[in-house]
Amino acid sequence: MSEPKVFNVRTNISEFNPDVLELEFFKEFPRFNEEEKAEFSKAWKFLIEKTGDIKRSCGKPYFLHPMRVAALLADTNMDMDCVVCGLLHSILEIHDEEMNQKVKAEEIEKLFGKTITRIVSDTSKITSLKINSKTIQQADSIRKMLFAMIDDVRVILVKLADRLDRMRNLKAIEPKKQRLVASEVLDIWAPLADRLGMQSVKSEMEDLSLKYSNPDVFQQIKKIVSQKKDERAAYLESAVGKIRNEAEKIGLKVEITSRAKHFYSIYQKMRKRNKSAEELYDLLALRIICQRKSECYTLIGIVHGLWKPMDGRFKDYIAMPKSNGYQSLHTTVVCEGKPLEIQIRTEAMHNNAEHGVASHWLYKKGMNHDKVDVNSLGIFNQLQNLKDENLTDESFFAQLKGELLGDEIFVFTPKGDVVQLPAGSCAIDFAYHVHSAVGEKIVGAKADGKIIPINSPLKNTQIIEIITNPQAHPTESQLKIVKTSKARQKIHSWLVANDPNFVDKAAEAQRAADIAANNEKAKAVQEEKRRHPRKKGGLDPAKAAASQFTGKIKIENTKNVLYTLAGCCQPKVGDVIIGYSSKNKGIMIHRADCLTFLRIPNIENRKVEVEWEERDKNTDKN
Repeated sequence: MSEPKVFNVRTNISEFNPDVLELEFFKEFPRFNEEEKAEFSKAWKFLIEKTGDIKRSCGKPYFLHPMRVAALLADTNMDMDCVVCGLLHSILEIHDEEMNQKVKAEEIEKLFGKTITRIVSDTSKITSLKINSKTIQQADSIRKMLFAMIDDVRVILVKLADRLDRMRNLKAIEPKKQRLVASEVLDIWAPLADRLGMQSVKSEMEDLSLKYSNPDVFQQIKKIVSQKKDERAAYLESAVGKIRNEAEKIGLKVEITSRAKHFYSIYQKMRKRNKSAEELYDLLALRIICQRKSECYTLIGIVHGLWKPMDGRFKDYIAMPKSNGYQSLHTTVVCEGKPLEIQIRTEAMHNNAEHGVASHWLYKKGMNHDKVDVNSLGIFNQLQNLKDENLTDESFFAQLKGELLGDEIFVFTPKGDVVQLPAGSCAIDFAYHVHSAVGEKIVGAKADGKIIPINSPLKNTQIIEIITNPQAHPTESQLKIVKTSKARQKIHSWLVANDPNFVDKAAEAQRAADIAANNEKAKAVQEEKRRHPRKKGGLDPAKAAASQFTGKIKIENTKNVLYTLAGCCQPKVGDVIIGYSSKNKGIMIHRADCLTFLRIPNIENRKVEVEWEERDKNTDKN
């Protein structure tokens, strides 16, 4: 995703004139009609009215970042609704002290309609999520973010543009925060851009993250890549000339570009091979763009005729596209004694590879439904299937996150169907992907006709055949091996229901943590009573609690929810309490130190926040 020229200009802060910026935007993107320009101008004026005097910590006007986000979205041919959302994406996050009147969602809806309001609101909610915290909240936060994407992919496209612009302007903040932001981008946003097929966004995010998270390595790679520039240019020019000459002989018109690989890609190779950047030779790549799919295969024949291909380095992503829709032929050849990576694709495939889901945006005026055909993207299908499942367990969600945002492999069934699995998956994962009944009865597996251990990682393009036995059943050792959430969940459920010797260590650890936390709460209450004893002639504890609380209970900050006080511990007004969702009695309320509560099955996934409702002190005074 290139940065629009006008917003790349470095000018004096006082010269950031809103009217000039608006004119420059329309000059940069002349494709919008008069009605769309009017919509943009209305949103821009609204943003300036609400934030015009606010400065960011770097001293620049607040409105510059939203304008750059809008420009990034316009640069990828997004519709005007999405561009307007780029302008307004952070306006709901501004605190009261920064402006006279905080912007409400109702105000946005009145001016711009429900669609824009929903996208802006969902984007704002994602921004407020603490997705870089390594806690159970991380799982729930990422779940909310990914599920928001199902309803309208523009929510995530706006957020990706926001993250990319912040990475481009990360220099203004302190180094510690730079590293935190870079870590979050590498962990969540770059993989998400990859899953949406947005390679240009992914690559730039990764390179910028490396620049701020490991500046020494970044500068080292930059230095190596810049060295012998003329020598490399002559080498690449010679290779390009040979390909073009052979293509012209058979009447093929091609566009060939050369480039050094992205810095983060080089860094990953350094780590994987345990070598310095100076020891890596395959730092260069050529990309050949042609007109038709058939020409891609003709060109791969030309390339392999010119140079010897390296064993195992040819990949056909045209016949077998990645789950994000990516299509291309990849090969690595030995050219003049050096490895040279070559990609071959059509112009349409290249546009899809660079912009992913954004390139599928079918803008048609007057349509209110989602304008992106997302059914072909694997991540949306996975999310649709998982939307109703309980994802609050941290270990389970860690596996899910690995599936959605991690590396992947493609294997085949004996019938030729393609199965996508996370990297490191074994035959057991494959079996559960086919059907739960097949997974439960697996005893062996074949890969390309040869017997393999069922716990060994599968490899790309293998044809997998599962061997079953009616007497077989899941085991605890299988639970430790599998990579996919479906396999883990099914094996775990079977063991809990059928194996009396199975110890759910994760649940036990959670229970122990809950006991410790609840004991700490109880101790805190007792310590408070010890430090503030009842004065002679004062109220007894029960009456004191009655004076402080109404006797009613708030469930997750909501009143008038059905609840039942547990008979085992008989919680009293003022006690530290805890609750969980029951099938027939609404929310069951226990004392925090109740041992019965801690023995309830699956309690870590059923807990809800509860507290005694306090009396309104002002009302009491009146």
